[in-house]
Amino acid sequence: MPTVAELAVLVDGEHPFGDGSVSITGPSALADARPGEISFFGHPRYAADLKTTRAAAVLVPRDFSGETPAICIRVEDPSAAFTIVTGQFIPASNAPAPGIHPSAVVDRSARIAADATVQAQAVIEAEAVIGAGTVVGAGCYVGRAARLGAACLLHPQVMVREHCVVGDRVILHSGVIVGSDGFGYDTKDGRHDKIPQIGCVIVGHDVEIGANTTIDRARFGRTLIGEGTKIDNLVMIAHNVVIGRHCIICAQVGISGSTQIGDYVVIAGQAGLVGHIKVGDRAIIGAQSGLSNDLEPKAIVVGSPPRPIGEWKRGIVRLDRLGQLYDRVKKLEQRAG
Repeated sequence: MPTVAELAVLVDGEHPFGDGSVSITGPSALADARPGEISFFGHPRYAADLKTTRAAAVLVPRDFSGETPAICIRVEDPSAAFTIVTGQFIPASNAPAPGIHPSAVVDRSARIAADATVQAQAVIEAEAVIGAGTVVGAGCYVGRAARLGAACLLHPQVMVREHCVVGDRVILHSGVIVGSDGFGYDTKDGRHDKIPQIGCVIVGHDVEIGANTTIDRARFGRTLIGEGTKIDNLVMIAHNVVIGRHCIICAQVGISGSTQIGDYVVIAGQAGLVGHIKVGDRAIIGAQSGLSNDLEPKAIVVGSPPRPIGEWKRGIVRLDRLGQLYDRVKKLEQRAG
């Protein structure tokens, strides 16, 4: 078990008070920690928990001046440091052994790296490629001529459809579908005739996609998820959408077809974007916003229709005062007879 002093070195921290030789048994939340465990203090709302925690050590900001019974390790970013510390307690046995499970169905023309893992009842279709160190979880489906890069992790029940491309170090959580048909129909003579969706999806390196998120293949060309982008659970991305690098897309977001999103964009939960619009780099779209027009770079908007965040806040204050205004007008009307 690592000591406080060893963990402090690991995260470039310092522990000016307390015994650095104390052994740490694992990570935990401030309120739930038991003696011997380590936690972190990353937000003022947890100040009360910090004062009463039973943790042996706590990662705190370098300028921390509060009170706690735990040994403090001062770091630049307690949350990031806690992530590093947590990694020290993940059992090596959790890593799956390379190889193909006997119950997996693998086409003879598929190319699977020698150190890749294909777990029980997975299906790998013809001409598919599985990169070095990639894990294809139980019950996954990799379609014809699909390609998975190196060091990817597909949790159980993931589907990567035909001709789609997934980069290196990509994590796909259970229920993700990459390459489902785009939602496209021509209405003729009272009928909705399906438009063939013959494009693909390309997922860049270091992307993580949450459970039950769906990404539609392009009608033609490609739907693109840029390098380093992180997508939450239950997100729907339509055909021919282009998402830039290092974006954050939160739960239950819906993005309609052919929308283009720049780099480092943040889209908060349950926001909806219509099709064929452009969102500039580093823009932020607030929760439950409904975006129907282009958005310039670095803009911050909230609401439906979305407004600049300052204007939106003033509107909320005015809305809260409507009841008082109503009472005042009613009294004035009574005085006027």
